[in-house]
Amino acid sequence: MSIFTGLSSFVLTPMNEQRIDESSFSKLIQRLANAKVDSMGVMGSTGNYAYLSREERKRVLELAVDAADGVPLITSIGAVRTRQVLELAEDAQKVGAKALLLAPVSYQKLREEEVWALYKTVCANISVPLCIYDTPSTTQFVFSDELHTRLAQLPNVAAIKLPGVPSIPADERLATERIARLRQLIPDHVAIGISHDIRVAPGLNGGCDVWFSVLGGLFPRMCQDMVEMARSGQHEQLTAASETLAPLWSLFEQYGDLRVTATLASMLGLTAVDNLPLPLRPLDAPAAAQLEAIIPLLY
Repeated sequence: MSIFTGLSSFVLTPMNEQRIDESSFSKLIQRLANAKVDSMGVMGSTGNYAYLSREERKRVLELAVDAADGVPLITSIGAVRTRQVLELAEDAQKVGAKALLLAPVSYQKLREEEVWALYKTVCANISVPLCIYDTPSTTQFVFSDELHTRLAQLPNVAAIKLPGVPSIPADERLATERIARLRQLIPDHVAIGISHDIRVAPGLNGGCDVWFSVLGGLFPRMCQDMVEMARSGQHEQLTAASETLAPLWSLFEQYGDLRVTATLASMLGLTAVDNLPLPLRPLDAPAAAQLEAIIPLLY
């Protein structure tokens, strides 16, 4: 079975300016392992990969492998230079990552042929599955369906992590059509995943194979229940469950899911309050009060 199925829980890397909080990180991984999630995303955007050195990224992955109890790990290898990406890919495979996640990270906005060349080079130098990380909000690069189609033909490409599909209930039909159109263009073995948590209902109801979930990094069992709703055809129930979380999705949209997740982790006593790399900061007091009021919805 593909690693890219069901719930892939993306975990926070708690850290400050001095160090990675290794103990808290390992405990977060253990919680997900105990919940038996389908896979874990380590050092995704919520995992602060862009703020970590090569050595730190290797160490985080080592900790994750030790604590994951056999749950397969997906890890980001995104960096601004192709040379760095290849080094990170080599490290990740040696340490034990079962799949890689690559966003076209760059200081200069990339052209389509540059992105094509990046993925082609990486795919020629890896031996584990690769997920294309389509995240225009951070990379400023927008994948066309044509480019997705070309990339999906490369060896080792096994999944596409979409940034989102229409989220308004009346537009779930558009999400289904979007996913069906992409499915017609790419090989059957390439999974399609939804990554923007606010889009979970139209994404899974529309036919996505996997939910790459930030919320699943802290509340795996609730997110597993939502995945099971989609698997069993309970589409209206999944939509209703997602709508119940509208106050949380609103905070995600306003402040970014990393800040919200980091603040939530500290509120739950899973990490220290100081758990983000500067200049990033947790939610301010008014927003934190809103978040605290939402916590009962998550159980």
